[in-house]
Amino acid sequence: MAVDYTVIVIYLAGMLAMGWWGMRRAQSKSEFLVAGRRLGPAMYSGTMAAIVLGGASTIGGVGLGYQYGLSGAWMVFTIGLGLLALSVFFSARIARLKVYTVSEMLDLRYGGRAGVISGVVMWAYTLMLAVTSTIAYATIFDVLFDVNRTVAIVLGGSIVVAYSTLGGMWSITLTDMVQFVVKTIGVLLLLLPIAVVKAGGFSEMRAELPTEYFDPLGIGGETIFTYVLIYTFGMLIGQDIWQRVFTARSDRTAKWGGTVAGTYCLVYALAGAVIGTAAKVLYPNLASADDAFATIVKDELPVGVRGLVLAAALAAVMSTSSGALIACATVANNDIWSRLRGKAASGERDEVRGNRAFILIMGLAVIGTAIAIDNVVEALTVAYNLLVGGLLVPILGGLLWKRGTVYGALASVVVGGLAVIGLMAGYGILANEPIYYGLLSSLAVYVIVSLATPATDAAVLEAWRERLAGRGAPELVSEPVPAPQ
Repeated sequence: MAVDYTVIVIYLAGMLAMGWWGMRRAQSKSEFLVAGRRLGPAMYSGTMAAIVLGGASTIGGVGLGYQYGLSGAWMVFTIGLGLLALSVFFSARIARLKVYTVSEMLDLRYGGRAGVISGVVMWAYTLMLAVTSTIAYATIFDVLFDVNRTVAIVLGGSIVVAYSTLGGMWSITLTDMVQFVVKTIGVLLLLLPIAVVKAGGFSEMRAELPTEYFDPLGIGGETIFTYVLIYTFGMLIGQDIWQRVFTARSDRTAKWGGTVAGTYCLVYALAGAVIGTAAKVLYPNLASADDAFATIVKDELPVGVRGLVLAAALAAVMSTSSGALIACATVANNDIWSRLRGKAASGERDEVRGNRAFILIMGLAVIGTAIAIDNVVEALTVAYNLLVGGLLVPILGGLLWKRGTVYGALASVVVGGLAVIGLMAGYGILANEPIYYGLLSSLAVYVIVSLATPATDAAVLEAWRERLAGRGAPELVSEPVPAPQ
């Protein structure tokens, strides 16, 4: 394992070095939180694909393939569909708003007063998303170094917190680009063909497994529908995703770069399901489907290659973890703390210092929560149920329906969020009913209250239209810097 250890150590050291390099560039709030809004198509596509394809998509995607066969691709596939929908239909308008958070968008659209409540919901979502990603370090470091769960979480989480705190979005962007390359080589170009060959090829896999393993709808129509509601719609409104859209240097970059990233996700989804199916042939009696990835990597890959593929798994986890962490800190500082405090920082350096402090604080909270929570799937389900149930309707309503009002938006956030929480308590966290009924209640309240209250002020709507058109936005970049390609 010495060669594998060397590969991993070099990779982790590289992540820290890029964090240090990013610190030199992050001298303003715009640079620290959204990389100066300067990313070109290549870097934007790579980093967007990196953040949406995390540990759940890699380790969990292979596990679903082990359990259900090719239809196990649907979870990651719906993530890709959501990213494609966001990129084609909404990303250009979102990029032109020149804001930092989803709550700022809601304030612009509805004329204020929606920020703190929506910020609390979004903060809870990003916190739980960061926690679930951090928990995944336990699986990888257990295979690598045979360390216990707590040490693994502290080790992996500390590295992410370190480089995220140092350089903010610039550090995260640089590390994500490396992680995208490592993930592509490790999972798509190495693990996928090796797993298929070790399982005897597709003909042998078909002979060894039941026919439902090759049924594209074998996982069940209701499960696929739930994935669409949670993950496809979740991609449309998550702060972690929007914050990456804000990094694009133009609305064209956001649209076409995101389309490339979404297409990559569809390929990645199928690859994970095929790897899991191959693992089912090789190891038909694993105690847990989520062990499939680690088992096939540990037992079937040659020295050196094994280290690179494990680095790819780390890359997947770290990219999502760091993206969720900076999103959580941005919301906590800009949407909650600054509004409750009632005053802004006095200058750009104070803004950077404040956001850096919040990343560190939120990072420590994420590590502590990850140690305390054991069930990744339940934590991720809570995160997405809160996000979609509480914020989908007011966000999409604001973008698509001019009659929506601030009172309708606030009622939708509160009723949808409380309905989801109450229904999860009644039906169970993993039940489908909470998201179904929570979303319906959010929509009904939004429409009824909006129609029953005065329309949004014409001046607010005009200012909103100006921002959507790319006019009237504050200048957020202080000096020109060549855009990375």
